Amino acid sequence: MAHVKKNISWSQPLILAIDNSTMYGNVALTSPDGLLAERILLSRLTHSKRLLASLADILTESELDWPQLDAVAICLGPGSFTGLRIGLATAKGIAMATGLPLIGISSLDGLASQLPFASQQICPILDARKHEIYAALYGSSASGEVERTSDYLVMPPEQLVEKIDRPTIFVGDGVNVYGEYLKEALGPKALFAPEHIIFPRAAAIAKLALSHYHREQFLDPASAVPHYIRASDAEIQRQKKLNPAK
Repeated sequence: MAHVKKNISWSQPLILAIDNSTMYGNVALTSPDGLLAERILLSRLTHSKRLLASLADILTESELDWPQLDAVAICLGPGSFTGLRIGLATAKGIAMATGLPLIGISSLDGLASQLPFASQQICPILDARKHEIYAALYGSSASGEVERTSDYLVMPPEQLVEKIDRPTIFVGDGVNVYGEYLKEALGPKALFAPEHIIFPRAAAIAKLALSHYHREQFLDPASAVPHYIRASDAEIQRQKKLNPAK
């Protein structure tokens, strides 16, 4: 069931955010005053069924309708290829049908933003399969703003370890897969975020989207694409067919 605050007059903009990048499909509705509603579910249902049901719940229970919203924000990835495609297709459909501006946010940025005021380096990691992880490095300023200090990366965990030269907080579902290895390889330099924030949250995506909204940094719904970082298996096979010599 969705967690909802109701019967309160909220300031604008109202942003509906969708994160479909991991097994934890989730949606959130926020205003500058804070989180209005949130729906999080670890489910065996397909991404599309889970997402559409969550959107219906959050709007119905918050007693709001599409014309009252100001923007839709989507987690662009990296993450599950299928989940990202379905999430973005849903957000693009909403934007086109309602005229709401579309805002795209990285899942790694969203994860890092859940650790404001951290004095240590932050490194969100997501399981990319094939013994690789998606990652990036971040620092937190005195005001709590989290800023990326590296490129978005996809690499084996052994290569990531070579980039860690100071105490670093790891967050993301990659911790479940590679946490023990990171402890062994990095010793006291490996710190870990609480388990309840190991997945990207739509509420964090919406919070980051607020500054994009004020700067009018919107995506074109017709041309927006997920941020995979790594080519999909289908794309790799297609390139092999086009360039068999490589």
